[in-house]
Amino acid sequence: FAELHAAVTGLPVASSRILPGLVLRRDFAAYCPAEGDLRVVLVTEPLRPALSAPGVEFAVDSESHYQASLHWIERRTEALMKHLQSNNVKLLLSSVKQDDLVIYCAKLYGVSVVECLSSEEVAFICEITGASPYAPFGDNIHREITQTAVATFCRPLVLGSKRCVHIGFTGVCTFQPHCLILCGPVDGVNEQHAAALQGAFTMLQQLFKTVDQ
Repeated sequence: FAELHAAVTGLPVASSRILPGLVLRRDFAAYCPAEGDLRVVLVTEPLRPALSAPGVEFAVDSESHYQASLHWIERRTEALMKHLQSNNVKLLLSSVKQDDLVIYCAKLYGVSVVECLSSEEVAFICEITGASPYAPFGDNIHREITQTAVATFCRPLVLGSKRCVHIGFTGVCTFQPHCLILCGPVDGVNEQHAAALQGAFTMLQQLFKTVDQ
């Protein structure tokens, strides 16, 4: 229920509505409009490679060595984003904040980016789409990307004064997520309505579970 409802303060209760798909309560880090079905990749790590692995000391013996290392990072990051583009990936969902270089390359290659998803949101998206997080820095970053989800649309959404991301996923099961937009004049009203609706859904869930048994 937490991932499938959003509260908007300052609007009348009558403005509440149901939207197909999932609403992520954050703005795009990069937005590149695209039409038709979109391939989506989930990541849980920074896409800008580090100079060394955790616990490994990186020794720099000259300024030219350091600059060459930075240049390698830039080329590696750009190659990765170009690889996403060549696999027709149009949306990158990340549980971590990505480096400015990643955002720049994403815009360059037409990939929208949404950052800082919670672990619950990542788990929920994986569950409804059947996708798994993509690990880009294996032995071969140029291998075909198979850990993708499919979205029918991805667009900005303004709820009150907050910019959000609205995504319609193609699920692997009969469940098609819809998001409940709860509006109210103050936070307390929204909290009361959310608690009442969650309680009602829990009751119905228990009722149907008993009937099934």
